[in-house]
Amino acid sequence: MGVQQRLEMRQGQALVMTPQLLQAIKLLQLSHLDLVSYVEAELERNPLLEDAPPDSADPGPAEDRASDEVPARELDLGGGRIQADDHHLADAFPDDAPTVRAPEGADSLSLTTPAWQNSASGGFDAGEFDPTAHLAREQTLHEHLREQLDLATSRPDQRMVGAHLIDAVDEAGYLTESCDAIALRLGADPALVEGVLGMVQTFSPTGVAARDLSECLSIQLREKNRLDPAMAALLTRLDLVARRDFAPLKRICGVDDEDLSEMLAELRQLDPKPGRAFGGGHVQVLVPDVFVRAAPDGSWLVELNPDTLPRVLVNQSYHARVARQARTDSDKLFISDCLQSANWLTRSLEQRSRTILKVASEIVRQQDGFFAYGVSHLRPLNLKTIADAIGMHESTVSRVTSNKAIGTARGTLEMKYFFTAAISASSGGEAHSSEAVRHRIRQLVDAERTSDVLSDDALVKKLRGEGIDIARRTVAKYREALRIPSSVERRREKAALRG
Repeated sequence: MGVQQRLEMRQGQALVMTPQLLQAIKLLQLSHLDLVSYVEAELERNPLLEDAPPDSADPGPAEDRASDEVPARELDLGGGRIQADDHHLADAFPDDAPTVRAPEGADSLSLTTPAWQNSASGGFDAGEFDPTAHLAREQTLHEHLREQLDLATSRPDQRMVGAHLIDAVDEAGYLTESCDAIALRLGADPALVEGVLGMVQTFSPTGVAARDLSECLSIQLREKNRLDPAMAALLTRLDLVARRDFAPLKRICGVDDEDLSEMLAELRQLDPKPGRAFGGGHVQVLVPDVFVRAAPDGSWLVELNPDTLPRVLVNQSYHARVARQARTDSDKLFISDCLQSANWLTRSLEQRSRTILKVASEIVRQQDGFFAYGVSHLRPLNLKTIADAIGMHESTVSRVTSNKAIGTARGTLEMKYFFTAAISASSGGEAHSSEAVRHRIRQLVDAERTSDVLSDDALVKKLRGEGIDIARRTVAKYREALRIPSSVERRREKAALRG
């Protein structure tokens, strides 16, 4: 059989992951903080993009508008209506949806809030008054300790060692490096380092620069003149305190039940992390990407949080001006690439907002019992159920629910919170959510009497009596996840409190 060459034509479909499609997928799974950072980087890189001011919805010249506008239609996505045109992302993008039209006269999409939402309550316009500019910066723990070091000693060697010791203190107030290591690094006498450490440990907050929890509590008790031999012995066995094993503690400390109860009460009044009063950084508050509120007719309204949406515009007038002045092919190619990248960024942001709203609306529809009655009515839910209901791929729903939160009347919760495993019903009825079962275990433990502490087997019987088919090892796993002590430890603790 001879070998020969020939030409053939074949037609087929293939998924091509273009850079634009990869960008849309990447933006979909970013949190709003990461999205802001990404958009800021794009604003620095692309001269055709600009940060839209709050009043960017004002109409501009007619020649600045995009030339490919098409008639719009209105979509109802379960609580939010969005006007959209007929442009689409690549067919491979699973949640293909129309893009949002820019306001008439604007250069492109303006993801902005109305001007009245951005005005201060006192009537100041944007930019006229910044209250944060008049706030004093919070003093850090290291600054607080250095001020005390300057007053405590004037010797240069002690100040040098003290500065290094303070730098080794973490945000909780503990020393993270050994004295021998600091002495070796500085070439100082270890006795000098130990002496300076003792001086630093007298600074406020009391208990700072301790090497472990026992030393931290000892410093605080010594300050209160309560570090007697019995208390010192108690601090050597904090592991028994954590396990609530009180019988060995009474033998070690040589005290009775009443004295041990008073000593434990004193320990609870101490601060195990003395440095946390100063912090060291701003607390990151979980900001909801979507708000859910009750409608007058009993349904639920799902709305995007405008504060988490970036505001970007494509400056078409600037593009037209620089395009006319471009002379070389490289300049023209650069301008064309910038325009394409800017348009795709705005379209990806539109698609991201629309997809988040669609997924959140379906989550609210599936978990309506939770929003109305609480955790006990949370239903089992997985990603596939949401994906099948809204016609998206399961991986897309996973990206949407990552790093996103929903603001409800019951608090701000991550979207992943609403996806829980199913636990079968003993009577063959509707399955129960694992989160609802955890909540029920917590309720049963909180309601137990001192004389009737529920073991894991007793919890299983009670749950099965309520129609929840659950194994003992599952109850033990959920109890440990809730940080509930075992029945033996709870019985010891209740007996100590009663005594």
